[in-house]
Amino acid sequence: MKYRIKITPIDKWVIDPVNRFIGKSTTGGIVLFLSAVVALILANSPWKDAYHHIWEHKISFGIDSDFMLDKTLHHWINDGLMAVFFFVVGLELKREIIGGELSNPRKAILPIVAGLGGMVFPALIYLLFNPTGEAHSGWGIPMATDIAFALGVLFLLGKRVPTSLKVFLTVLAIADDLGAVLVIAFFYTSDISFTSLMIGSIFMILLIASNLLGVRNTFYYGILGIAGVWMAFLLSGVHATIAGVLAAFTIPANVKVDEIGFVEKMKDYLNKFKHADPNGVPTVTPEQLHILEDMRTLSKQAMTPLQRLEHGMHPFVTYAVMPIFALANAGVTISSDSTSTGISYVAIGIIFGLLLGKFIGIVGLSALFVKLKLTPLPMGMTFKHLIGVGLLASIGFTMSLFIANLAFKDPELIHQAKIGILIASLIGGTVGFLFLYFSNNKSEITITEADTH
Repeated sequence: MKYRIKITPIDKWVIDPVNRFIGKSTTGGIVLFLSAVVALILANSPWKDAYHHIWEHKISFGIDSDFMLDKTLHHWINDGLMAVFFFVVGLELKREIIGGELSNPRKAILPIVAGLGGMVFPALIYLLFNPTGEAHSGWGIPMATDIAFALGVLFLLGKRVPTSLKVFLTVLAIADDLGAVLVIAFFYTSDISFTSLMIGSIFMILLIASNLLGVRNTFYYGILGIAGVWMAFLLSGVHATIAGVLAAFTIPANVKVDEIGFVEKMKDYLNKFKHADPNGVPTVTPEQLHILEDMRTLSKQAMTPLQRLEHGMHPFVTYAVMPIFALANAGVTISSDSTSTGISYVAIGIIFGLLLGKFIGIVGLSALFVKLKLTPLPMGMTFKHLIGVGLLASIGFTMSLFIANLAFKDPELIHQAKIGILIASLIGGTVGFLFLYFSNNKSEITITEADTH
């Protein structure tokens, strides 16, 4: 049977190319990289003063002087937009724990161990260079891996690396993100207002109860999550991004209609639509419209609210939130003063923490666990792949920049931290890409799960 799908000029020249661009795995990392480059160019151009000044403009929200949130644009980006980023991170974490790679302890143990090593060793190396003083509080900066950048570099390699390597890095980065969230929650908070925290807890209990009672409306969870949990945490002193992760864990992760029910019911709707009398004009009949609405409702019921939210919000986070964050935070002005005084111990600690600490923690602990036969390497992965991951994990960028703004109050220390982050991320990303690109994987014996028993 012949059928026709009408393709308009706007579909052909705008919508379809944009969808293809967004759908590629590499584009998120590319957009983030370009945003960082633009920020660096602006910060070292004749417009550098205007660039730095724009983020200091204040934006206020409130009802009267007794209830007013008055923060700079930079703070709204880091406390507001990044809460959306952490909300999506929370959705990914919950999905992985329930039905993803983290749901199988045997498959998850190696990347989790690698992620743990990739957090502990960078922090220890940083503390070797900065054992005391205000710089000491920056130990959390080299602990984080930028999953978008690292996976973007990995996907640029295409078929030169196995799928299992991409899965391994993804799980490692997710475990790394969870570790970063816990570090922020427990170590990078200001004076805590227990009243605001109690209010936020009440909203959290309400969200959990709503989940248990079967509420599935994502707009409802969004209102309570933002107006309740996020606002209360913002006023409590516990960093507001933690509210994003906690709210994400309350989103329902179960379907209302199972696969068999969906298939049978959809067949029924398709049959009704097929036999509905057409009206011979471009618009559908009221009967057809009702059937289509029922099909759309059924499709929503066959998806979990968690996955629907994650799928819907991921493009916004990838192509809006993270690039804006990079524009606001990656702009480092390289002045004659900063070059003449050399690289500080803060920058050195971050560089060695990310490059050396990540490598030792990820490759060293993973190799130890494999050699002791506590867990196998994933199918298709070799030790060369593991080395490449250890190098790519040194791309700290987004998360490291975020933690740097929490760790330091002194603008000079933040400036030095940014220099260290950018240098380490550039070196780690470039060396990791080249190492994996030129590795002769075919000639190396692959250690599979069967070989380790």
